[in-house]
Amino acid sequence: MKFTHAITRQPGRSLADGITSASLGRPDLARALDQHAAYVAALRTCGVEVTVLSALDDYPDSVFIEDAALCTRAGAISSRPGAESRREEAALLVPDLRRFFPEVAAIVAPGTLDTGDVMMVGDHFYIGRSQRTNAAGAAQLISFLEARGLTGSTVPMSEALHLKTGLSYLENGHLLACGEFVGREEFRALQVIEVPAREAYAANSIWVNGRVIMPQGYPETRGRVAALGYTVIEVDTAEFQKLDGGVSCLSLRF
Repeated sequence: MKFTHAITRQPGRSLADGITSASLGRPDLARALDQHAAYVAALRTCGVEVTVLSALDDYPDSVFIEDAALCTRAGAISSRPGAESRREEAALLVPDLRRFFPEVAAIVAPGTLDTGDVMMVGDHFYIGRSQRTNAAGAAQLISFLEARGLTGSTVPMSEALHLKTGLSYLENGHLLACGEFVGREEFRALQVIEVPAREAYAANSIWVNGRVIMPQGYPETRGRVAALGYTVIEVDTAEFQKLDGGVSCLSLRF
């Protein structure tokens, strides 16, 4: 597979008001803007065309654009985030999605779905049942996928915020995993690369056209990924980490 496009959204002036369970302090907007620009540059280094959308100052978490939609080879679906304060983000993204996809489906009530809970492995999509994604939302997504020749299955979880907080598929059968996702039956067919607990934040990384973009400062995980033959690009996402955000959260890739 090859990604040709990515969509990102600039951090807004209200960034520091975003939802968080971390205790890392308030994010600094100027630093976040610099880190976001470097992240976009990293994506472009991987050979994708990046669309950078304007900030939505009324929605502090909107920089985490991954949660607002799922883009697949067979179409796009607008999500319905589990946090009520984020619901409108998905609707506001639809016109931009329609620039790339003729039709955009949507998750509807009572379903909730954060796309940070969805991990693509080929034509199969693993869907985490988290505090943000409920059974109805997962069922709607599976129906959408199956109608387009794709498949989906759910993954029960109890500790991580999102499925991809603790998992990253790096293509070629390689799966980064940490915490509650290590040793899971669902992933027995994949080669699991365990991320040590002290570097858990690095479990959220992204494969983009043969390269792996990961947060900087996690040498053991970087070494394990590089040993698989990937070119590793490290980016500073410290300001976004303060809001529970990781590398995958900052873009839609398709």
